[in-house]
Amino acid sequence: MEVKGNVALITGGANGIGEAVAKNFAKAGAKVAIVDMSQKDLDRVVADIKAAGGEAIGIFANVTKEEDTANFVSQTIKAFGQINFVVPSAGIIRDSLMLSLDKETGKVKNKMSLDNWKAVIDINLTGTFLTIRDCAEAMVNNKCKGVIFPISSISKVGLVGQLNYSSTKVAVALFPKILVGEFQMRGVKNIRVVGIAPGFVGTPLVKGMKQDALNNMLADVHLGRLIEPDEISKLILSIIDNETIDGTTIEITGGICYKGGIAR
Repeated sequence: MEVKGNVALITGGANGIGEAVAKNFAKAGAKVAIVDMSQKDLDRVVADIKAAGGEAIGIFANVTKEEDTANFVSQTIKAFGQINFVVPSAGIIRDSLMLSLDKETGKVKNKMSLDNWKAVIDINLTGTFLTIRDCAEAMVNNKCKGVIFPISSISKVGLVGQLNYSSTKVAVALFPKILVGEFQMRGVKNIRVVGIAPGFVGTPLVKGMKQDALNNMLADVHLGRLIEPDEISKLILSIIDNETIDGTTIEITGGICYKGGIAR
């Protein structure tokens, strides 16, 4: 399947991975609908794409609200007539231990708040579900051939301090198998589903970390560096070209190899 002339919808598309994906889709000739909650960044990314000769629209939306997902899907269909590629990359992190203990008393002094639990679940999991559900509905009803790319993470293996985030990412990693199975049951052959699970990504926030913390992150990465957002978007474009990749989640981590207690 070719990218050129088709339509990509990206949530969280005005920053980080989503921005890189949106710009690379446009560079490859796709029409792009960018969804985000930052109007300033939406305007910036759309302007960048248009300045480079691409075609894009920006839609302000909250992916956790059904009325917003229905709206950005309908706006995309109205503007471009179809949806072919879906990248639900909107997500947040609210890291903390479930229980934090006082060093002197050994008693619990803090715990992960329900607000921090629910915020991550709502955006990363429910938002991904709503985006995929409503985009897939439009793709089926309009007979649009394409690929849906749920965004998981290496955190799906379970990382300490990320009970909320890791829970969403392991769930999203299962989406391709389940959704492709449902499509197979109903004879839906025009939509593939391929999950993407990045490792440590070189977003501005991560690159701005203290060097010692960054070195600790990269100690178990065989490649020895961060994954660039452009490299994730290039993987997505290559998957579109190869229709045999379907119903699975692909890791792009630079070779994370946790050594645990093995002597070095």
